[in-house]
Amino acid sequence: MRLFSLLAFGTLLLPVAAQANDPNSYAQPDQVRVTHLDLDLKIDFPHKQLAGQATLKLDWRNPQAQSLVLDTRDLKIAKVEALATNGKATPLKYALAPRDKELGSKLTITAPKHPAQVRIVYSTAPTASGLQWLTPAQTRDKRAPFMFSQSESIHARSWVPLQDSPAIRFTYDAHVSAPKNIRVVMSALNDAQHPLDGDFRFDQPHPIPSYLLAIAAGDIAVKETGPRSAVYAEPSVVAKAAHEFEDTEKLIEATEELYGPYAWGRYDILVLPPSFPFGGMENPNMTFATPTVLVGDKSLVSLVSHELAHSWSGNLVTSAAWRDIWLNEGFTTYVQGRITEAVYGKSQADEEALLSARALQKSIGDMAENAQKLAPDPRGVGADDALSDVAYDKGSWFLRTLEQRFGRADFDAYLKGYFAHFAWHSITTEQMLDYMKPNLIEKYPGKMSWAEVREWIYGSGIPKDAPLPESPRFDAIDKERGEFLAGTLAADKLDAKGWNTQEWMYFLDRLPDAPALDKMQQLDAAWHLTGTPNAEIGMRWYSHAIAAGDKAVWDAAAEHMTRIGRIYLTTPLYKAFVKTPEGLAFAEQVYAKAKAGYHPLTQQVVEGILAKARQPKQAK
Repeated sequence: MRLFSLLAFGTLLLPVAAQANDPNSYAQPDQVRVTHLDLDLKIDFPHKQLAGQATLKLDWRNPQAQSLVLDTRDLKIAKVEALATNGKATPLKYALAPRDKELGSKLTITAPKHPAQVRIVYSTAPTASGLQWLTPAQTRDKRAPFMFSQSESIHARSWVPLQDSPAIRFTYDAHVSAPKNIRVVMSALNDAQHPLDGDFRFDQPHPIPSYLLAIAAGDIAVKETGPRSAVYAEPSVVAKAAHEFEDTEKLIEATEELYGPYAWGRYDILVLPPSFPFGGMENPNMTFATPTVLVGDKSLVSLVSHELAHSWSGNLVTSAAWRDIWLNEGFTTYVQGRITEAVYGKSQADEEALLSARALQKSIGDMAENAQKLAPDPRGVGADDALSDVAYDKGSWFLRTLEQRFGRADFDAYLKGYFAHFAWHSITTEQMLDYMKPNLIEKYPGKMSWAEVREWIYGSGIPKDAPLPESPRFDAIDKERGEFLAGTLAADKLDAKGWNTQEWMYFLDRLPDAPALDKMQQLDAAWHLTGTPNAEIGMRWYSHAIAAGDKAVWDAAAEHMTRIGRIYLTTPLYKAFVKTPEGLAFAEQVYAKAKAGYHPLTQQVVEGILAKARQPKQAK
């Protein structure tokens, strides 16, 4: 039988109390819960606005509850109504609280009669933090405007009034009106053959958390890549993307072999314009992906492995709060490595694991002690800040340690059972541990102590006995890098002609933070790194060259920063520039030109870097 036939939505009873108080949401799920969302929206490109209505189906948990509390950010509320079973609408009183910088505005709807459905008529602001609106000139093909959402972490509330917490899951359907010849897609089942008639309908039959609610619209073409997968992208990009992602069906089959059937029906990928702030977003049925992975050699398709893996870890089994986000990202990064190994070989999987582990080893000591924990103590940070390298890389390292201790066969069986047991639910770290103790630790005694497990979860740093994969190619690169820096091996004698992207990343990552200028110039003369179309290599190269004082790379670095809005690939260059007064002035000039093309989340991060760099001047 199919997994979602065996696992009814309500079969697993989880304690509400553990999920009732999300510090990043105003919602009160112990009083009432949203179970279904019905959206009816119109896309207005000239005004950069979504307008329409959201109808919420409600499960009233407390008979004494007087109100429904929702999360919003910069929404204009026109009216709120209770809907009777016969469709009759009755106005409801509501209050929109003053805006909190982090959480937005609490919407309190007075509803003592506990209506089964509530309808909110509203419109979004042009500055909605979860939406980006691009003019035709800001797209690749420059033929039509483009709009896309990014709801994670707590940005869904900027385009839909809802209970914006990962603890609350709901099904949804939507009707979206758009200009003719514009394609609309959502995190639901999409029809590749849908006519571009301006009238789109969507259905997501599985319960998802709000951060997985997604929408995009623009000049989007489609190319099938398998019996249950397709690539969506601007027309000039779609063929290249389809070639890069042609192994999608192999990736799905490899994951099913490990962890059970793919439960979502279709797995499509939308390649967004370069302003997309992340590498990928695991929106159900429609992964949103950055074009920076389209390098022609499939060397960066581990991004697809990662977002696909979320179909089990994150989308099927979800962290109940942002404090527990490692349950999504750590598990997913581990599964990503297993998929990559199955399809592309152990060598590539080991190289990618080593890259992330070495980077974490270098950075974790600079973090606050609490930030080094997989499950941190309560702290006054925003939900977006929870998505750190610790969640991804320490989390996956912990799971690799479990695999080594318990053996791959037994650990695979445990993980498959974990996904089946918690399917369609949101859980906390403590609920995961309550399942792990009898089903892994006690089932195979003597392999790992409970104290060791707790040290990984609640301890700072990385345990000293944490295992690392071996990579003979990386060992050879370490040797050559050392000889090059010592002056005993010339740059043009590096055995780099056959290096893949990961190997160049590793070579550059482990250069000194401020390398000698002559060494950078020698590297560039031999290997022509300035101007590379590979953004992963470019980010590392420019950061080191800027730190070395090589002003010859500044214009090419500025082009990289202007063309790419992905936070991870752009902000390291800003950080490198702002270390000197001249570099700060240059970075400010670049940002002034690039800002209009950046996503609001990228703008926020860059402006934070620039503001921090200016502080010493103001203090004098």
